[in-house]
Amino acid sequence: MIAAVKGEVLVRRPDHVVIDAGGVGYRLTVSSETLKSVPATGREAFLHAELVSRDDSLALYGFASEEERELFGQLVSVSGVGPKVAVAALSGGPTRELLRAIAAGDAKRFQAVPGIGKRTAERIIVELREKVAGALEVEVATGAEGVGERAQARDGLVNLGYAPLEAEQLLDGLDGEDARELIATALRKAGTGKAA
Repeated sequence: MIAAVKGEVLVRRPDHVVIDAGGVGYRLTVSSETLKSVPATGREAFLHAELVSRDDSLALYGFASEEERELFGQLVSVSGVGPKVAVAALSGGPTRELLRAIAAGDAKRFQAVPGIGKRTAERIIVELREKVAGALEVEVATGAEGVGERAQARDGLVNLGYAPLEAEQLLDGLDGEDARELIATALRKAGTGKAA
């Protein structure tokens, strides 16, 4: 089984990379989060990997961290979540943030992912909440309020007419502990983006 790939980046695309490891080019499907850590073509990269075997194909998936690879494995264990949908979910934000969303029961965070409906999002929460809660116990105890405020801010933006995915994108990278403050900052960000 291929557990990791290290070598020169030959190809760097929005959904995959090709890495030359020992004269063999490995094509790895990656999330947008992992892609951020892959250097430019010609530079050396290291990715954790997961080989997924289907009746008609073999597919290799690459991850910037072991934590992201583990979350991928947990997501594909949920009924109705295949590897492509799991990668789309991982593209929704940093791994730690996604784990906190699961632990906090934030199903709406996953409904924003293409290919995940309400039932599947709820199934992800139900099946994975206990698994990730142990690892995040300390973080959830100290940071669940922030996750709740972010979820409220996202819901507020959706109520103002933004699509769930747009709302998530507006909230990306914003700091704040109050939902109103997050919404105000996101709206300023949206205004600046439209003006540019």
